[in-house]
Amino acid sequence: MPSYDEQLFHPGFFLGINQMLFSVKTVDSLPFIKWEQEQSPDIFADSLFVQSVTSTPTPGFTIGIVANLRVAKNLDFRFVPSLSFGERLLNYNILSYDEGNTQVIETQKSITSTTVDFPFLFKYKSKRLNNMRMYVLAGAKYSLDLASQKKAQKNSSDITVKIKKHDIALEAGAGVDFYADLFKFGIELKMGYGFFNMIKQEGNLYTDSIERLNSKVFMLSFTFE
Repeated sequence: MPSYDEQLFHPGFFLGINQMLFSVKTVDSLPFIKWEQEQSPDIFADSLFVQSVTSTPTPGFTIGIVANLRVAKNLDFRFVPSLSFGERLLNYNILSYDEGNTQVIETQKSITSTTVDFPFLFKYKSKRLNNMRMYVLAGAKYSLDLASQKKAQKNSSDITVKIKKHDIALEAGAGVDFYADLFKFGIELKMGYGFFNMIKQEGNLYTDSIERLNSKVFMLSFTFE
């Protein structure tokens, strides 16, 4: 396929494995803030102190389509709409005081996401070597989380951490293309970092202990064009 990259436009699709997580910034002086029972009804104690909040990623998957437009000899513009499924965990380390007894409690809140992503990327390619070509890419994407409001609170003792639906992220990555007889196969690794603060503060310990919550996504994808 010696003239493949000379086409003005070509389509494709991709399959990916993602890892979603959060960059967490807690409120100032968090370990010294006292939380009352009403702010955490799922923990029975006279008072509570949050020591730390961290995020743990879990594997997910992504599917999408590729629309590639040739801009220059080694530069392409790509629109890559996709659908991603994943889960992020927020880990809370809490010190509780109940009738003179002290206890350290570790609890976890799950945030399930189903996002529709609309990335716009520039792809800069190296010189082709036989049937292989390296490349780097960068751009931005808009994300709409379809599952951010699905897990509503079932009762007053079951607090669900909710996030906002809309985000804009910067994306960057690198990959390699392999030219076969009938299609081009690519392996790509990229990272996305969201600009918007995603936490919805609702007056409880789990949301109000966080000042900023930014989305981060790592993805390994396999493209067929």
